[in-house]
Amino acid sequence: MVVSSKAQVTQFKQAPLPFIGQKRNFLKHFTRVLNENIEGQGENWTIVDVFGGSGLLAHTAKHVKPHARVIYNDFENYAERLANIDDINRLRRLLSDLLKDAPKTGKVDKKTHNLIIELIKNFDGYIDLNSLQTWLLFSGNTLENLNQLYKEAALYNRVRKNDYSLAPNYLDGIEVVSKSFDVLLPEHVNNKNTLLVLDPPYLFSEQKAYRRAKEFRFISFIKMMDFVRPPFILFSNKHSEIIEYLDYMTEQKNERFKGYDFVSINAPVNTGYVYEDYLVFKF
Repeated sequence: MVVSSKAQVTQFKQAPLPFIGQKRNFLKHFTRVLNENIEGQGENWTIVDVFGGSGLLAHTAKHVKPHARVIYNDFENYAERLANIDDINRLRRLLSDLLKDAPKTGKVDKKTHNLIIELIKNFDGYIDLNSLQTWLLFSGNTLENLNQLYKEAALYNRVRKNDYSLAPNYLDGIEVVSKSFDVLLPEHVNNKNTLLVLDPPYLFSEQKAYRRAKEFRFISFIKMMDFVRPPFILFSNKHSEIIEYLDYMTEQKNERFKGYDFVSINAPVNTGYVYEDYLVFKF
């Protein structure tokens, strides 16, 4: 499905709706790598965002290389969330009004806690778990389902002040698919002008922010890497030992990874916790 064929006007520097791990801190590096390795506006290129997440990488790729074919694998049903921004904003306003006298960022009292739960249970529209966890849980905590929220011992007043901006052009000209990586990758790996953009759930790291992370384990990583060949851009972190893995594969005379390069940044997760995040690439 191609969302639209209109030219993009606005380039988003972060995803329109909250998403943990959206790679906004890597956008300048991602853009630089694209510009240094793909000439012009991306004519005759295909860019596949294999683990699409918030779609921010696919959106950026389409903006930077507008003539490229960009495929966004909607791994977390983000397009569905975008289609329901009106309801998400409506629920935000109701919660904001309810919490107008509660201390900002503070834990709410028991009475208010119960009123929040009642309001959400009675809401007659789309309920977005990602937004709720941002508004009502301590920073960095996540929700897997509504029942988990209803059982939370503590809720916090972290509701944003303003509505999320509508994003009608966010996925313009981008093909949206929803496939397992081991189905999607074989469709594209034999095309030398296809760039694989890979941001899978990180191994040996906390993955609860990704609701489908249980589907991606060590064996999944090995299967994925069997498909990977240049050109590729791969995101990972220090805990996943991706650099050690690529060095080992190079030592084993695996030419696919020989001469890879990477960018490292310190990515904050929450107050007092920072981890080393990587953008690895080879063209």
